[in-house]
Amino acid sequence: MRSKTFYSSFFIFHFSLFFFAFTTFAQEGDTLTSQSFSFAADSTQTELTKALGDSAYSAGDYATAVDVYERLLTDGESATLYYNLGNAYYKEEDMARAILNYERALRLAPADKDIRFNLELARSKTIDRTSERVEIFFVRWFRNFASLLSLDGWARVGIVLFVVFLAMVAMCVFGKKRSLRKTSLVLALVLLVLTLCANAIGHSQKRRLTVRTEAIVMQPSVVVRSTPSASGTELFVIHEGRKVTITDGSMQAWKEIALEDGNVGWIETKALEII
Repeated sequence: MRSKTFYSSFFIFHFSLFFFAFTTFAQEGDTLTSQSFSFAADSTQTELTKALGDSAYSAGDYATAVDVYERLLTDGESATLYYNLGNAYYKEEDMARAILNYERALRLAPADKDIRFNLELARSKTIDRTSERVEIFFVRWFRNFASLLSLDGWARVGIVLFVVFLAMVAMCVFGKKRSLRKTSLVLALVLLVLTLCANAIGHSQKRRLTVRTEAIVMQPSVVVRSTPSASGTELFVIHEGRKVTITDGSMQAWKEIALEDGNVGWIETKALEII
């Protein structure tokens, strides 16, 4: 009787907890998808229009290609479109915008080697020649693994794991054989861990797509100052194409930025474009 009571309490508590968590997570995923990738619904028209951009790019009419890709991106984000747009800007020798769009493509497809290669190629042609920080191997593995599925994909995996978890808990509660109840309990605990992992990966994906604190310098040269004022002390100068991290975005006209080497200062907002 005590064992039955334990399993029943275990079942009810986790059912309530995870039903709420994954219902919320699934709704967030659906909302983000409808906002970020809405153009996919009209795939035929998109492909026809994209074909025009690809054709213009192949013919060397990069200005037209840029215009087509930019218009497509107003309907929703796409790693492929950002990548193609970056290539078109690269051909026009606008390295700042090429880098900006390669970075945006990489945000959506962090494991894509072609995007990374072209990004490094564009960076090599800027005045402030910098390279991406070398990530710790397990961080890189996690990013690559997380990018195997979209936000919605991880939500679905989490929900499936949760349903199987509930089935195992039900077997713990209602199973007649002691050995079956023990096996079901072990499997339920394993599925609980996997469900939490899928949930965590999904939330990390959501954060990567929505929290945007990195930016690209778009002006030929910009003075970084000690205070958010044109009269502030000049600290150093950075040039177009440089990637910065916004550490204080509370002001409208000025942003506090940090570089990969640790230097910090204030820069006018109009000089930046958020990735």
